[in-house]
Amino acid sequence: MVDSNNASRTWETVVRIVYPTRDADLTMPLYAIDWTPQHLSETMLDSRIDMKTLEFGQMNESKFQHLVRGSVAGSGAAGGVRTDSFTATSRDEIRVKAGHRTSLCTFFNAFPAAYWRRWTRVDSVRFVATASGTGRVLLYRSNGRGLSFPVAAITVEGSGSTKVARNRTIAAEVPMTDLMDGGYFWFDAEASAANDLTITHAAWQVPQDRRVAEGNTTLSIAIATFNRPSYCLNQLVAMSEATELRKRLDTIYCTDQGTDLVKNQSGFPAVAAELGQQLTYIRQRNLGGSGGFSRGMYETVEAGKSTYCLLLDDDAISEPEAILRALQFSDYTVRPTLVGGGMLHLDNRTVLYSQGERVDWYRMWMTPSRGMGYNHDFSVEPLRDAPERHQRVDEDFNGWWMCMIPVTVLKKIGLSLPVFIKFDDIEYGLRAKRAGFPTVCLPGVAVWHQAWHGKDNARTWEEYFTNRNRWIAALLLKPEPSKRVIFENLYSDASLGLRFIYSAMALRHQALRDILRGPQYIVDCLPTKLGEMRELRGQFTDAQAKPSFDDFPEPERELVSPRYRPQGAKARREGGIRQIVRSLIPGLPGRRACVNDGDKPDVAITAQDTAWTWLAFAGIDSALVTTPDGNGVAWLKRDNARFRKSMWEGYRLASQLVRDWKRLSAEYRAYDLPSLKTWGRIFAVDKASESKGSKAE
Repeated sequence: MVDSNNASRTWETVVRIVYPTRDADLTMPLYAIDWTPQHLSETMLDSRIDMKTLEFGQMNESKFQHLVRGSVAGSGAAGGVRTDSFTATSRDEIRVKAGHRTSLCTFFNAFPAAYWRRWTRVDSVRFVATASGTGRVLLYRSNGRGLSFPVAAITVEGSGSTKVARNRTIAAEVPMTDLMDGGYFWFDAEASAANDLTITHAAWQVPQDRRVAEGNTTLSIAIATFNRPSYCLNQLVAMSEATELRKRLDTIYCTDQGTDLVKNQSGFPAVAAELGQQLTYIRQRNLGGSGGFSRGMYETVEAGKSTYCLLLDDDAISEPEAILRALQFSDYTVRPTLVGGGMLHLDNRTVLYSQGERVDWYRMWMTPSRGMGYNHDFSVEPLRDAPERHQRVDEDFNGWWMCMIPVTVLKKIGLSLPVFIKFDDIEYGLRAKRAGFPTVCLPGVAVWHQAWHGKDNARTWEEYFTNRNRWIAALLLKPEPSKRVIFENLYSDASLGLRFIYSAMALRHQALRDILRGPQYIVDCLPTKLGEMRELRGQFTDAQAKPSFDDFPEPERELVSPRYRPQGAKARREGGIRQIVRSLIPGLPGRRACVNDGDKPDVAITAQDTAWTWLAFAGIDSALVTTPDGNGVAWLKRDNARFRKSMWEGYRLASQLVRDWKRLSAEYRAYDLPSLKTWGRIFAVDKASESKGSKAE
């Protein structure tokens, strides 16, 4: 610890410790938890352990049951962390009950020191707070291995004959050491046996002389919305109530591309009046997320006021303090940096889906970094007991549920690709990184957003955009072709065909055809492609859902879910090959070439058993399958002739893409799809419509 009474430096608050005032019962483990001794896993002490595979064949059933029982017992009676030792009395105040101890080693309130050490010039951090009552405030730090160390212990008590402190200011300075690979700073608050301990206005500060940005920086927020008026209105209300954020806010560009308009919501006039000039409401055609976000980015650049542009999903629930943290971190980065936020599950508030991702260049697909996986539940495994979460993780991109981009970057590399939806955020992060602008997915910064586990792109029109934009991004970033492109397309086609989702195969093939038509076509079809793909998909039986199982004949038998008959990887691979061969070779016994309309479905399959895997379809010819949203049922039918034709078409198109790769790559890069000039031409149509509408009114 360094003496906090260093009068030679001016300090700026960059992370204020906050607590939830809404939905606290759902989110509190992200902010504060009861203290317990840290659970040191053996791998924290010896990383070589993680390099050894487990030999489950050497474990009998008794040993396995003992392992499971020990794990359950160690997780506590409630199966997770507790929040009984304290009460959050306001947005910035916590009262620790007498005789109890509370830890702030949590997602939202631990200071991400390693990220400040890596991306800024900050060399020390100052903790400040106001304390009342009696007890101790204990400062800790961790390193990249997740090991924690005490930094300081500050006793809180009154002076003279008064034993209880009243609004005493406490402070301590912590040097930025041992943080290159990872680490956090945090504090625990421990109340004495006789009195409560109240901590108010706690914050982490950094030396202002290390700030890189000049002057008073501001941001604009770009929100794209389509027929989610109530969600978007809630987002605007949350922004209007964020007093500290609004001091740094120029305007919110709310780009409404729907038919059920935000401005027609009953609460819109009030929030519009409250925000005043800090709200710019824009109507335009449905150009997808890329068009909606790009409009906000475009207007931010044109206005010439803001330092940053924050992209924020309309249906996300924001933690306004997180936006301020991203802004203040950006002010200190040594070079212009994209600062992203993690995505927490909207339906399970303590689960972090992702804190940023990397791209597998071999497959041109996203993947979690450093093997950390997705969906970490901080209510079960808090930050203190998750050593892998203490690593500093460098990512390729951040999802556009929340991502702050410096305006200097927008001017340098342009806006989103005009690709409607899917892969626009991935490509932008990769493009920025290649231009020297990294993406930092900053811990303590996040929004709550609807997770993906209730979706299956293969059963929607989104499959077209996923496949098309994936390979457009590859063309822009990889001038040399790879035969992996052929394998990836054939693998995906086979997986879809084995699930009888022939509409998705058709969408994927149309995506490849459109890529081959060149960049001008991609721009021209932006406003119309969604309608075309919906029409194409609607021609297939697998896309024709009905409201009830009673709308179809009764299945002949019950399916035993593949979840209840697990297989090893080798068995699954061999089974998949057998299914492909049976589908590709005409005349093999045991499989009908096509199911007639008069037949009965073999089985009924849940959406959960069809997403991402063909296993539930092995050995059947048709099935009633629920839609991913649970609101309908479709009758999926085997059609081997169509499968054979589609597989060949997929191979032909992917091969042509590889053959023409160098030429197409040069054409797409020369066209400069994401430039302000390109988007200016696209938006000119909408601006003309806005002008006519204003005159008519």
